[in-house]
Amino acid sequence: MLVISCIKQVPDTTQVKIDPVTNTLIRDGIPFIINPYDSHALEESLKLKERYGLRSVALSMGPPNAEATLRKAYALGVDEAILLSDRCFGGADTLATSKVLSAAIERLNKQDKVGVVFCGKQTIDGDTAQVGPGIASRLGFSQLTLVDKIESIDFLRKTIKVRRKLEGRHEIVEAPLPVMITVVRELNRPRYPVVPMRIAAEEMEIKVWDNSVLKLDVNTIGLKGSPTWVSKIFSPERDQGEIIGDGITDPVGTTNLLIDKLLGKELLTV
Repeated sequence: MLVISCIKQVPDTTQVKIDPVTNTLIRDGIPFIINPYDSHALEESLKLKERYGLRSVALSMGPPNAEATLRKAYALGVDEAILLSDRCFGGADTLATSKVLSAAIERLNKQDKVGVVFCGKQTIDGDTAQVGPGIASRLGFSQLTLVDKIESIDFLRKTIKVRRKLEGRHEIVEAPLPVMITVVRELNRPRYPVVPMRIAAEEMEIKVWDNSVLKLDVNTIGLKGSPTWVSKIFSPERDQGEIIGDGITDPVGTTNLLIDKLLGKELLTV
């Protein structure tokens, strides 16, 4: 049985800058990293591999240089790494991206039954949290989101029990396999690759599947198959903060001063 981790190469958002004239990202010189949430998805797939003897596959869609991300996955211990890369995949929104990833997972499922697909809860460059659920919907898999603990897997009953992190509480959910799981940071602590594995990863084969392999309608993938697009990116203006009531010890007087300030800026009505 396969456990698949979908990982994405993203720009390091701590170093991203925006061109003030074109309002587009300045990509020159920006380092790329594995999407942090996907690192936790990858780690959990390796834990299931070690605990249950599953075969681990790392899957990524991106340009040719995304091979570097998959080599990191090899260095951590996956059994197979596949890059989905084709010019016709470019410019994809979440709808088109989930279609390509689903087609690849479906192809893998014909080779060996897929039990679990892991995705990060979202990517730091898009924050949509839509690709994982899109995969589940297309493939008809059970869908468990915001998972912070794998409670148990029963392969005889073909069920999985997980804990989901919700606002102010947790819930325990059981669902049938196969399943798509999106994970949060609290799920685990990603491991670091050891030096021999890093060296060996440089020689490992990265399979590249283009659309001649997946055979998808080019009008339903990439830019052509994306009904959404980003019309503008900009940095929000930062207003200078103001301390209200500095030196005033009377809470009522401070409150009245704050109310007067809000009324003056028309941020409060009476």
